[in-house]
Amino acid sequence: MSLITPDTGLLFWMVLIFGLVFFILAKWGFPAITSMVDKRNEHIRESLRLAEEARKRMEDLSKEQEALIMETRQEQGRILKEADRARGEIISKAKAEAEAQTAAMIGKAREQIEAEREIAMREMRRQVALISVEVAGKVLGAKLESDKEQQALVDRFVNEMADSRSGEMKN
Repeated sequence: MSLITPDTGLLFWMVLIFGLVFFILAKWGFPAITSMVDKRNEHIRESLRLAEEARKRMEDLSKEQEALIMETRQEQGRILKEADRARGEIISKAKAEAEAQTAAMIGKAREQIEAEREIAMREMRRQVALISVEVAGKVLGAKLESDKEQQALVDRFVNEMADSRSGEMKN
Protein backbone atom coordinates (compact mmCIF):
# COMPACT_ATOMS: atom_id res chain seq x y z
CA MET A 1 0.00 0.00 0.00
CA SER A 2 1.37 3.20 -1.05
CA LEU A 3 0.41 6.65 0.13
CA ILE A 4 0.69 8.18 -3.25
CA THR A 5 -1.44 5.64 -5.09
CA PRO A 6 -4.27 4.32 -2.93
CA ASP A 7 -6.05 1.01 -3.56
CA THR A 8 -9.44 0.97 -5.11
CA GLY A 9 -10.99 -0.46 -1.95
CA LEU A 10 -9.57 2.34 0.13
CA LEU A 11 -10.72 4.82 -2.45
CA PHE A 12 -14.20 3.30 -2.46
CA TRP A 13 -14.50 3.49 1.33
CA MET A 14 -13.15 7.01 1.42
CA VAL A 15 -15.69 8.19 -1.23
CA LEU A 16 -18.50 6.33 0.57
CA ILE A 17 -17.61 7.89 3.99
CA PHE A 18 -17.15 11.31 2.38
CA GLY A 19 -20.60 11.02 0.72
CA LEU A 20 -22.19 9.87 3.96
CA VAL A 21 -20.59 12.73 5.94
CA PHE A 22 -21.54 15.17 3.16
CA PHE A 23 -25.14 13.86 3.16
CA ILE A 24 -25.42 14.22 6.95
CA LEU A 25 -23.90 17.71 6.85
CA ALA A 26 -26.12 18.70 3.89
CA LYS A 27 -29.25 17.38 5.59
CA TRP A 28 -28.72 18.72 9.13
CA GLY A 29 -25.46 20.65 9.46
CA PHE A 30 -25.47 23.14 6.57
CA PRO A 31 -29.07 24.32 7.10
CA ALA A 32 -28.34 24.93 10.79
CA ILE A 33 -25.11 26.75 9.96
CA THR A 34 -26.72 28.83 7.19
CA SER A 35 -29.73 29.67 9.38
CA MET A 36 -27.35 30.78 12.14
CA VAL A 37 -25.39 32.88 9.64
CA ASP A 38 -28.65 34.34 8.25
CA LYS A 39 -29.86 35.12 11.78
CA ARG A 40 -26.54 36.74 12.56
CA ASN A 41 -26.72 38.78 9.31
CA GLU A 42 -30.27 39.86 10.13
CA HIS A 43 -29.21 40.81 13.65
CA ILE A 44 -26.29 42.83 12.24
CA ARG A 45 -28.59 44.54 9.69
CA GLU A 46 -31.10 45.37 12.45
CA SER A 47 -28.33 46.67 14.68
CA LEU A 48 -27.03 48.84 11.85
CA ARG A 49 -30.56 50.15 11.15
CA LEU A 50 -31.08 50.93 14.85
CA ALA A 51 -27.66 52.57 15.04
CA GLU A 52 -28.55 54.72 12.01
CA GLU A 53 -31.88 55.69 13.61
CA ALA A 54 -30.10 56.50 16.87
CA ARG A 55 -27.57 58.61 14.97
CA LYS A 56 -30.40 60.48 13.22
CA ARG A 57 -32.18 60.99 16.54
CA MET A 58 -28.96 62.24 18.07
CA GLU A 59 -28.53 64.68 15.18
CA ASP A 60 -32.13 65.85 15.63
CA LEU A 61 -31.63 66.19 19.37
CA SER A 62 -28.39 68.05 18.77
CA LYS A 63 -30.19 70.46 16.42
CA GLU A 64 -33.01 70.90 18.94
CA GLN A 65 -30.45 71.49 21.67
CA GLU A 66 -28.70 74.14 19.59
CA ALA A 67 -32.06 75.77 18.83
CA LEU A 68 -32.96 75.73 22.52
CA ILE A 69 -29.59 77.20 23.44
CA MET A 70 -30.05 79.98 20.89
CA GLU A 71 -33.60 80.61 22.10
CA THR A 72 -32.38 80.64 25.69
CA ARG A 73 -29.63 83.11 24.82
CA GLN A 74 -32.12 85.36 23.04
CA GLU A 75 -34.50 85.13 26.00
CA GLN A 76 -31.62 85.89 28.36
CA GLY A 77 -30.70 88.94 26.29
CA ARG A 78 -34.31 90.10 26.25
CA ILE A 79 -34.62 89.62 30.01
CA LEU A 80 -31.35 91.50 30.62
CA LYS A 81 -32.50 94.38 28.41
CA GLU A 82 -35.86 94.47 30.19
CA ALA A 83 -34.15 94.38 33.59
CA ASP A 84 -31.83 97.20 32.53
CA ARG A 85 -34.80 99.24 31.30
CA ALA A 86 -36.71 98.55 34.54
CA ARG A 87 -33.63 99.50 36.57
CA GLY A 88 -33.40 102.78 34.66
CA GLU A 89 -37.08 103.49 35.24
CA ILE A 90 -36.79 102.72 38.94
CA ILE A 91 -33.74 104.96 39.27
CA SER A 92 -35.41 107.81 37.39
CA LYS A 93 -38.60 107.45 39.46
CA ALA A 94 -36.55 107.40 42.66
CA LYS A 95 -34.68 110.52 41.55
CA ALA A 96 -37.92 112.28 40.65
CA GLU A 97 -39.47 111.33 44.01
CA ALA A 98 -36.36 112.45 45.87
CA GLU A 99 -36.36 115.76 44.00
CA ALA A 100 -40.08 116.24 44.68
CA GLN A 101 -39.64 115.43 48.38
CA THR A 102 -36.64 117.73 48.58
CA ALA A 103 -38.57 120.54 46.91
CA ALA A 104 -41.52 119.96 49.24
CA MET A 105 -39.25 119.94 52.29
CA ILE A 106 -37.51 123.11 51.13
CA GLY A 107 -40.89 124.76 50.50
CA LYS A 108 -42.15 123.79 53.95
CA ALA A 109 -38.91 124.98 55.51
CA ARG A 110 -39.20 128.32 53.69
CA GLU A 111 -42.82 128.70 54.80
CA GLN A 112 -41.85 127.86 58.37
CA ILE A 113 -38.92 130.29 58.27
CA GLU A 114 -41.18 132.99 56.83
CA ALA A 115 -43.82 132.34 59.51
CA GLU A 116 -41.20 132.43 62.28
CA ARG A 117 -39.73 135.59 60.79
CA GLU A 118 -43.18 137.17 60.71
CA ILE A 119 -43.79 136.17 64.34
CA ALA A 120 -40.40 137.58 65.32
CA MET A 121 -41.12 140.82 63.46
CA ARG A 122 -44.50 141.19 65.22
CA GLU A 123 -42.92 140.55 68.59
CA MET A 124 -40.15 143.02 67.82
CA ARG A 125 -42.73 145.62 66.73
CA ARG A 126 -44.70 144.98 69.92
CA GLN A 127 -41.55 145.48 72.01
CA VAL A 128 -40.69 148.64 70.07
CA ALA A 129 -44.26 149.88 70.55
CA LEU A 130 -44.12 149.23 74.31
CA ILE A 131 -40.83 151.06 74.53
CA SER A 132 -42.31 153.86 72.41
CA VAL A 133 -45.33 154.08 74.73
CA GLU A 134 -43.07 154.33 77.75
CA VAL A 135 -40.94 156.96 76.03
CA ALA A 136 -44.05 158.78 74.86
CA GLY A 137 -45.49 158.63 78.37
CA LYS A 138 -42.34 160.07 79.80
CA VAL A 139 -42.15 162.67 77.06
CA LEU A 140 -45.77 163.63 77.45
CA GLY A 141 -45.50 163.36 81.17
CA ALA A 142 -48.73 161.47 81.37
CA LYS A 143 -49.37 157.93 82.15
CA LEU A 144 -52.13 156.07 80.45
CA GLU A 145 -54.69 154.94 82.95
CA SER A 146 -55.93 151.56 81.81
CA ASP A 147 -54.44 148.54 80.14
CA LYS A 148 -57.00 148.91 77.37
CA GLU A 149 -55.76 152.38 76.57
CA GLN A 150 -52.19 151.14 76.58
CA GLN A 151 -53.12 148.22 74.32
CA ALA A 152 -54.99 150.48 71.91
CA LEU A 153 -52.00 152.82 71.74
CA VAL A 154 -49.61 149.90 71.23
CA ASP A 155 -51.77 148.45 68.46
CA ARG A 156 -51.94 151.85 66.76
CA PHE A 157 -48.14 152.22 66.90
CA VAL A 158 -47.66 148.68 65.60
CA ASN A 159 -49.99 149.32 62.69
CA GLU A 160 -48.28 152.62 61.90
CA MET A 161 -44.88 150.95 61.98
CA ALA A 162 -46.10 148.05 59.86
CA ASP A 163 -47.54 150.49 57.33
CA SER A 164 -44.38 152.54 57.25
CA ARG A 165 -42.30 149.34 57.03
CA SER A 166 -44.31 147.93 54.15
CA GLY A 167 -44.07 151.31 52.39
CA GLU A 168 -40.29 151.15 52.74
CA MET A 169 -40.20 147.60 51.35
CA LYS A 170 -42.23 148.57 48.31
CA ASN A 171 -39.80 151.38 47.50
